[in-house]
Amino acid sequence: MLFNSIDFAVFLPIVFGLYWLLNKNLKLQNVLIVVSSYVFYGWWDWKFLSLIIFSTAVDFIIGLKLQNENDEHKRKYYLWLSILTNIGILMFFKYFNFFADNFVEAFSFLGADIPKTSLNIILPVGISFYTFQTLSYTIDIYRKKLTPTTDFVAFAAFVSFFPQLVAGPIERAINLLPQFHKSRNFNYEEAVDGMRQILWGLFKKVVIADNCAEYVNLIFDSHSTSSGSVLAVGAVFFTFQIYGDFSGYSDIAIGTSRLFGFNLQQNFNFPFFSRDIAEFWRRWHISLSTWFRDYLYIPLGGSRGSKFLSLRNTFIIFLVSGFWHGANWTFIFWGFLNAIYFLPLLLLRRNRKNLDTVAQQSCFPNMKEIAAMLLTFSLTVFAFIFFRAESISQGFEYVSEMFSQSLFSVPAFPKFHTFVILLCLISFFILQEWLGRFDKYAIEKTISKAPGVFRWGYYLMLFSSLFLLGGSEQEFIYFQF
Repeated sequence: MLFNSIDFAVFLPIVFGLYWLLNKNLKLQNVLIVVSSYVFYGWWDWKFLSLIIFSTAVDFIIGLKLQNENDEHKRKYYLWLSILTNIGILMFFKYFNFFADNFVEAFSFLGADIPKTSLNIILPVGISFYTFQTLSYTIDIYRKKLTPTTDFVAFAAFVSFFPQLVAGPIERAINLLPQFHKSRNFNYEEAVDGMRQILWGLFKKVVIADNCAEYVNLIFDSHSTSSGSVLAVGAVFFTFQIYGDFSGYSDIAIGTSRLFGFNLQQNFNFPFFSRDIAEFWRRWHISLSTWFRDYLYIPLGGSRGSKFLSLRNTFIIFLVSGFWHGANWTFIFWGFLNAIYFLPLLLLRRNRKNLDTVAQQSCFPNMKEIAAMLLTFSLTVFAFIFFRAESISQGFEYVSEMFSQSLFSVPAFPKFHTFVILLCLISFFILQEWLGRFDKYAIEKTISKAPGVFRWGYYLMLFSSLFLLGGSEQEFIYFQF
């Protein structure tokens, strides 16, 4: 079920109404969340509900075993059972054909002829998100940072919570699970703010991302016959598309959760105003970046030890992060590029330089900050070309054709006026994000504190734009991950 669909527009009010009718019964509220989440997920394909239920049951039991076991060898056994079960499911559904195809190609390169074996495997929506969520539960119990729950319904609600089930944020049990054990009371101010965040998320998805997607699909499909300037526009538009798409989903998920009395972590913190790549990754897909930091980078040694080990760990994190996004060498190369970008900052010990928000004491950035943001954005745009390309070779073809003499020509599009309208929409979007860069989302305070007439006029403008200016309906990009 898509957030930007009629189905969800009907589903959400029904669940919301039933949920608060059960306000006096926490257990029934949690049961309703589980049932609603399974309906939400099963709307796509009910057969894959068995995977969520299986993963939930395995980690619930292992969590209890870890708590009651004092023998360190047995505790490690249970931990690895959880890791191998969850990663095994993920590897089979997401990466089996990738490894099988590359195995055959490797031996073909050596002269051996091996029959190609590929299975018609359907990738379950959101599998990369909920497997990481359950893994963090068992790992934290093993580290004795978390006490396991004995309430299976609460745990099932934590794993399957429908607002963030299929595309995050990847929540930690230490943050979200306790919220299922506490009574929730309806808070009008929180609900209103949640609706405001949902509206802004829908604007980012429907108006910005979906409109950009129409140009991106056209340009990438015809890259061999397009001018360099058009290809540059396509790369920039894809960067705005994936940001509007994914951060828009996160805003809708967080806002929807607030309607039910839950608080999820911020997943994007205005990454396009970053002054270096290190800052960008502290602001982009925060739940995944911090997951890899806490459960892979630090256990590998982090930045402790020799410079070589720090570099090794950094490359591992970026390569694994790229591979997490999909079974294609393009994602691994995208991760490799970001590791290369990060390298000078790490060597010069400047990766923790920009920890604050840009232009702290000013409405406008200075020239140095503008240059730093433009450079970081340009590097990001370049890397995202390979993220969007179907193969690494296509990515290099795109780059080669983009950096030609026609790069400095005026981009030509069939309907130039729609292109201009989209540029105006993106400019408005950037301005609003800039004004709200100190908040959790762009219109949290900049609009909510405005006079009533202006505020409601602004909301009406955003809501109307969903129907008057929205692009053709596109599936959320991160559903495939």
